[in-house]
Amino acid sequence: MVGAGVFRKFSRIRGLRIHLDERTVFGYGHRLETVTEKQPYRLVKQFDDFELRHYPEHAVVEVTTHGDFMTAGSIGFRPLLSYISGFNLKAQKFAMTAPVLQQESYEDVYVISFVLPAGAELTELPQPKDGGVTAKVVAARYVAARRFSGGWQEGRFMGEGEKLLSAVEAAGLHPVDEVFWARFDPPWKPGFLKHNEALIALEGVTE
Repeated sequence: MVGAGVFRKFSRIRGLRIHLDERTVFGYGHRLETVTEKQPYRLVKQFDDFELRHYPEHAVVEVTTHGDFMTAGSIGFRPLLSYISGFNLKAQKFAMTAPVLQQESYEDVYVISFVLPAGAELTELPQPKDGGVTAKVVAARYVAARRFSGGWQEGRFMGEGEKLLSAVEAAGLHPVDEVFWARFDPPWKPGFLKHNEALIALEGVTE
């Protein structure tokens, strides 16, 4: 639900037409004049239908929301944005990162997560002021990821998750937990340009 869009503009300086790129991070009515940081990972292996990645230990803030796929994502965004904007017990601010993660825990119950920047101190995460928000450390792990474009229709995301699961099992890998989804872009970006991913954690991976 948040990502970096590239917007082009032109300026005339001393009669010269100069092309400028303005990289901007968006999120439900918020515009931050900076380039968003993306969660780092190491590509382990490229399969035909997905990537095998290794993600280092990292911190997230998350909130559990109720509703359909799109509604839950919208509801969960604001309390997480408040946390990284300083609404925590240390009044500490964090830069926005991409992607925003979403995982279904029960029917119409979703966990929405922001990944904190790579430089965040994992042992001293500020506690949220909002009782519905949780800050925690996620251990290093292997993840299968399938990239896709298109609008944010629930059916598309679920379908891509099913394709990922089938491909992972066909490759002889062992999923852990449920599929989760990643969104990298603002909601108004054209669907064919959107960067979305279906992901699932794995166990027993050897390199």
